[in-house]
Amino acid sequence: MIERENLILPNGKGWITLASLIAEKKYSKLFILVDENTEILCLPIFYIKMEEMNEWKILKIRDGEKNKNIETCIELWQELLLEGADRHSLVINLGGGMISDLGGFIASTFKRGIDFVNIPTTLLGMVDASIGGKNGIDFKNAKNQVGTVNQPKLVVIEHSFLKTLPKEQLISGMAEMMKHSLISSKDSWNRFVTSDLNDKAIFENLIWESIEIKNKIVQRDPLEKGLRKTLNFGHTLGHAIESHCLDNPYREALLHGEAIAIGIILATFLSTELLGFPQNELLEVYNTIESYFPKQKFSKNEISNIIKLLSYDKKNIGGKVLFVLLEEIGKPKTDCFVSDSLIFNAFEFYEKS
Repeated sequence: MIERENLILPNGKGWITLASLIAEKKYSKLFILVDENTEILCLPIFYIKMEEMNEWKILKIRDGEKNKNIETCIELWQELLLEGADRHSLVINLGGGMISDLGGFIASTFKRGIDFVNIPTTLLGMVDASIGGKNGIDFKNAKNQVGTVNQPKLVVIEHSFLKTLPKEQLISGMAEMMKHSLISSKDSWNRFVTSDLNDKAIFENLIWESIEIKNKIVQRDPLEKGLRKTLNFGHTLGHAIESHCLDNPYREALLHGEAIAIGIILATFLSTELLGFPQNELLEVYNTIESYFPKQKFSKNEISNIIKLLSYDKKNIGGKVLFVLLEEIGKPKTDCFVSDSLIFNAFEFYEKS
C-alpha cells in the first residue's frame, strides 16, 4: 500500500487521515468542489464518512470537460473571495478527473496557493488524474494548456464511489489502467488481460497496482524531466482526438478514456512501424481495447485536423511533435518523432482491423 509524503490511502484509513489532517491544521475555511453529478451521488457518502464533523462550504460547477476552462476558474475564484477564503483554507476536490484537474489548479493559484485534497469518485480519477500533482485547464480547444505542478495534501481512494458510475465511465478509466500496465511490464499487462474484472477483489487489486505504477514513476520524476514522460503513452494522439471531438459540432464528445484507448492503439501501431514492437502483441493490444471500447470513424479531413491539434501538445520541443512509443511491453521510449503520413497509416490500421 502507498504511504508516502503525499499520502494515497484506501477507504477507512483515508477518511481517518483526512479527519486528522483537518484537526491538526485547524483550517480557517473548508470548501468542497463538486459538479452536478457528484453533488447528488457522492456528497452524501462524503458526509457519512466524515460524520458531518465540520462546516463545509460547497463550490458547485457544471459537469463535463467543456467546463474545464478559465471562465469556470474565474467563477470559483470569485466565490472563494466572497466566502472569505484565505491562505489557511482547504479545498477538497470531490469528483472525477475534471474536478481534480480544475480544483487543484484553483487551489494552487488562489492567493498563490492553498492546500487541497483529492477524493476521486471515478476509476479514471483514482488511477490517474488525482495522482501526481498535475493540475490544469483547457485553453483554446487544447487539453491542459494552462496549469501547475502542485501535490495534494492527501488522496483518499474510496472504492464505494465506483458504484455510482455508469458503465461507460467505469470502462473509460480502464484505458489508463491498460496504459500503466503496458509501460510497466509484461507481467502487469498479462494480469490485466487474463484477470476476471467482474471479481470485486481482483479488480480492486488491479486498481491499486495501477495506482502504484503511476505513483512510483511520479516519485522518481515529479517534474517530468524524463521517466514521467512515459505516462503520456497513448496521450499525444489521444488528447488531440479528445479535443477534436469536443470542439466538433457534428461529433459526440468522447470520454477521456475513450479517446486515450484510440491513442493507445495508434501509438502501439506506430511502435510496431518504428521500433519493431511485436506484431502479435499489437494485435493483442488492439483486440483487448476493442473488446471494451466501440470503434470510432474519422474522415481524412478529421485526421488532418487531429494532426494540426498535435502542435499544442505539451511534450513538443522546437515545434516537433514527440511521441512516447514502446520497444516492447514494459519498455517505453520517449521523444520519438512520427511523420504525418505514418499517423494516417495508424488511423487506417485502427479503422480497418
